[in-house]
Amino acid sequence: QDQLVESGGGSVQAGGSLNLSCTDSGYGHSVYCMGWFRQAAGKEREGVVAIARDGTITWADSVKGRFNLSKDNVKNTLYLHMNSLKPEDTAMYYCGADIKGDSSCVAQDTPFNYWARGTQVTVSS
Repeated sequence: QDQLVESGGGSVQAGGSLNLSCTDSGYGHSVYCMGWFRQAAGKEREGVVAIARDGTITWADSVKGRFNLSKDNVKNTLYLHMNSLKPEDTAMYYCGADIKGDSSCVAQDTPFNYWARGTQVTVSS
């Protein structure tokens, strides 16, 4: 059973918006850090956002100011709101978590040791 359940994504034109959600259905207090990373075809993995237990959030420079994060603690769900999307945002997006507590929880470090199956985001020009 998947412990991180991700949904959302899809296709949109440049300038549009999409939302992703990620529900922690099993880790609970074992989650030290949570967020998203993405991987475009033929490119390396890129950390997008990470939120630590104390609420500290770090963003990739490439999405700063365009993407936002919100959290529903009752539902154990994290939401990634992606606005002003660009074709270069096209990638598979993976919700991830650090369940070992040994990461920096900095987005640029892609600080996750467990992740969901991923969802495709496609932005057309």
